Amino acid sequence: MSVHAHPDDESSKGAATLAKYAAEGAEVLVVTCTGGERGDVLNPAMDRPGVRERLAEIRRAEMAAAREILGVRQEFLGFVDSGLPGEGEALPDDCFARRPLDEAVGRLVARIRAFRPHVVVSYDQTGGYPHPDHLRTHEVTVAAYEAAGDADRYREAGEPWQPRKLYYHGVLSRAWFQTLHDAMTARGIDSGMAEVLAEFSDDAPVLSITTRVPCAEYFPVRDRALLAHATQIDPHAGFMRHDRAIEREVWPTEDYHLARSLVEVSRPEDDLFAGLRASR
Repeated sequence: MSVHAHPDDESSKGAATLAKYAAEGAEVLVVTCTGGERGDVLNPAMDRPGVRERLAEIRRAEMAAAREILGVRQEFLGFVDSGLPGEGEALPDDCFARRPLDEAVGRLVARIRAFRPHVVVSYDQTGGYPHPDHLRTHEVTVAAYEAAGDADRYREAGEPWQPRKLYYHGVLSRAWFQTLHDAMTARGIDSGMAEVLAEFSDDAPVLSITTRVPCAEYFPVRDRALLAHATQIDPHAGFMRHDRAIEREVWPTEDYHLARSLVEVSRPEDDLFAGLRASR
């Protein structure tokens, strides 16, 4: 189970891993906490009349297309996007980040108990970036992971089920950007990453990576899923610009931090199901 804040997050964070495991026969469920209703239109080609007015509907359709490409199941948790308020602006009253934590945890506990995952993946305490929905997704996922196996909590949410491992995404790290930037620059290719690298502060926290999943053969699937989120992904900018052959050569994995494990593991890992294969 991979828990995300908005449609498109599942395709920009760990999508090749999801596609790999789905292709190998694992059951994979993406849980999307909000509908992305307050997101921006980030692809200039989609910033046209009628799109913003129908953004909630369009983003659901994009999510449906992406999940088909990845070969996974997907469910919405049913909360409303919080948006990204400016300095001094209040969050909307109806948004995910302002709903009671217990309400969101209860909904996710019900999804965990119904799906019965062995592995849960979400964001670390920074949210990956400080969007209120990403921060809330971390809080909700950790609390639900810890509550799902307790028969005395959320009794209305179904029979208890305890996932065995909890991971945090380690994608789009400074090390990833720097490695690709250096590799492309050495080959005389403009990486387009200098501005992104400049945004990382020298004292930015670095998530320790425990697990690197080889999945380069699924990068094309990841890219197709990303492009399905047409309102969010400009095919000529940002993440879509870097040379894919170089990426496969210098960084052929998607990376994770093992935050909780109820099985014995040996670090570093190359598999989210390490320690679980015999019992799956």
